[in-house]
Amino acid sequence: MKRKEDTPVRIIRRRYEERHREERVQKYKVWGTSIEREFSDEIDAFLKEHDLKKVDLIYAGFQALQNQYGPQKQLNNE
Repeated sequence: MKRKEDTPVRIIRRRYEERHREERVQKYKVWGTSIEREFSDEIDAFLKEHDLKKVDLIYAGFQALQNQYGPQKQLNNE
């Protein structure tokens, strides 16, 4: 694949990414998961209809599972 020509904006963006990559990696987690296209389209349509983001779905689902499986276990780091 041929690399696009360097422009001042591209150079600035690359430098920014190089400086902030580790910070971004520590702050955010990307889950590389796959689901069937039909199901994902249904989810996307629902989220769009209700003006929700995918992260809202994750938070709500996590909270629902916590409620379903009971209180969280306390971890002792002592």
